Amino acid sequence: MMVEVSSTPLIVTSTRTTGDVPSRGTYGRVTAWLAKRVEFALAQVDLTLPQYRVLGILVEGSAAASGLAGRLAVRPSSVTAIIDGLVARGLVDRTHQEDDRRRIALRLTEEGQRVLAEADITVDAYMVSIATHLPDADEVMVLRSLELWGKALANFHQARAESK
Repeated sequence: MMVEVSSTPLIVTSTRTTGDVPSRGTYGRVTAWLAKRVEFALAQVDLTLPQYRVLGILVEGSAAASGLAGRLAVRPSSVTAIIDGLVARGLVDRTHQEDDRRRIALRLTEEGQRVLAEADITVDAYMVSIATHLPDADEVMVLRSLELWGKALANFHQARAESK
């Protein structure tokens, strides 16, 4: 998909047209604002956004810290600090991999699964509570758009992994 940046009122367009074009910065600013709202909801279950992201990846299965750094787009040292905190809380286990004792595998504990499920419920409920401030049809559309963003991100990450 090609993206065109213009100085006219049509700030960002793609090869598809979807109606009114937002003002400059709308996508980024709204996304940042939503991220802050997610952080607020996560504070209710004593998780940070980076911790939540790590737990969300580990629920898919065991992973190595180096792989997590790539998926999170952060430095390995940042992942180590996050993992240390999750291990200290009993949410993640570190184990040596059977085939290579130098490699450490990370996996969610039962408590980690419980906390992640609680966080998911809390964040989803909070997002729905925000969406209820829209007319019914728009509420459904805005929540569905979050689901579509999830699919778009998964496809984006898969395409990037395949191109390496």
